[in-house]
Amino acid sequence: MKPDRAAGILLHPTCLPGARGAGDFGAAAYRFVDWLASAGQSRWQVLPLGPTGLGNSPYMSPSAFAGNLLLIDLEELAQRGWLDAGELQPDPAFDAQRVDFERVIPWRTSRLVRAARRFAADAKGADRDTFDAFCRRHAAWLDDYALFMAIADSRPGCSWCDWSADLARRDAAALREARAELAGRIAFHAFCQWRFFEQWQRLKAYANDRGIRIVGDLPIFVAHQSAEVWARPDLFEVDERGEPSVVAGVPPDYFSATGQRWGNPLYRWAAHAAEGYAWWIARIRHAFELADIVRIDHFRGFAQYWEIAATEPTAVNGRWRPGPGAALFDAIAQALGPLPIIAEDLGLITPDVVALRKRFGLPGMLVLQFAFDGTSDNPYLPHNHRADAVVYTGTHDNDTTAGWWQQAAAGSRAQACAYLDTDGAQMPWTLIRAALASVAATAIVPLQDVLGLGAEARMNLPGQPDGNWTWRCEEAQLKAGQAKQLAELVRLYGRA
Repeated sequence: MKPDRAAGILLHPTCLPGARGAGDFGAAAYRFVDWLASAGQSRWQVLPLGPTGLGNSPYMSPSAFAGNLLLIDLEELAQRGWLDAGELQPDPAFDAQRVDFERVIPWRTSRLVRAARRFAADAKGADRDTFDAFCRRHAAWLDDYALFMAIADSRPGCSWCDWSADLARRDAAALREARAELAGRIAFHAFCQWRFFEQWQRLKAYANDRGIRIVGDLPIFVAHQSAEVWARPDLFEVDERGEPSVVAGVPPDYFSATGQRWGNPLYRWAAHAAEGYAWWIARIRHAFELADIVRIDHFRGFAQYWEIAATEPTAVNGRWRPGPGAALFDAIAQALGPLPIIAEDLGLITPDVVALRKRFGLPGMLVLQFAFDGTSDNPYLPHNHRADAVVYTGTHDNDTTAGWWQQAAAGSRAQACAYLDTDGAQMPWTLIRAALASVAATAIVPLQDVLGLGAEARMNLPGQPDGNWTWRCEEAQLKAGQAKQLAELVRLYGRA
């Protein structure tokens, strides 16, 4: 049976409009869903929804399970009586076009602290019961996360490896003492997760009711400074102190001549296998509570992953090591059944990666910006596309299409113009049309390309540690005319 043809937009919630420094799950998110529906879209793809870490990256989160506090709608907290109107007044220095994390994080956190305190002091019976039920349901990860974050908050800038030995090694008596000493901060983090999950589930239901499915994003690795590595160091390649001995990355590629040294600790796959991949099964199950479809980042790492000694400054010197392969996905399938997973299979892809993806019937990814290298057998050229794929004009790691086109080599520009029968004047919409016309079952377009924005709107530059993840859309940029144009193309190419 042929897969349904679908179309969607890639936009992280922090990029949404709003007066309080960053997009969130408030009214602007609901208006964006309405705009998606008017544009005939049936997918909304987001980046990881977890707390951000090093470099404000959503791929370096302190938790594989928790939600990002920045996304909590403060208006909803005020409606419940936990904030007052004056506390909602934004900082005049907030930028409508950029997330200034250094300014936004403390401003929003201070409001969340006040709301959590008022909830703790005045919570009505129904709210208290709902909160307690949430904490019980998510205790398997929430207890460790809230304690980890509370300890980390009390020791800013300090790696968990440098905490006192009894805390770093999770001595039972030390943990009891920390829970008592930091009870208020632990309750704060639990409160924030409660509001994050309730607000997101409400927004997701709103999208689902309008025929829009959420495409989530699951990073393959977790950050070293995370609750998971602290709580389960036996599952990661760390030494007795908890320091990584080897770290993750990729060798030199399209994005970087020295590769990408991500720095995440690698998995101790034998330990995962010994417990039937229970941690991964729990993680995947949780991911599908947040999303209808899940894109797994760096899928090739399950076949082979690039291992870099922790002492190496770049990713140049490393080696390929075998991943868990089919054993992991067999365990997931046995526990959870067939799941709508997208395999991010970009970069250097070897036959074993293709075989793993096909064995489990997972669609891969195609990026049109990678198509024009002068050869007719390039797999990203539309005539080489396949139905079991998701086609993108570009991803969060690419420049915007307008930015890419401005910097493209003369040969690539000439081939693209000839292939697409265009003069290149409206390249973002030319690539959008090519994506929607593709035989690939799903087509996803970053909102920046719909808006025709240049390199100033790029979301991430791989290998660059700072200055990423900041772009924001303004309300006035979401026009009915663009939605109508998208809807017409969606109907024309059978993606309605």
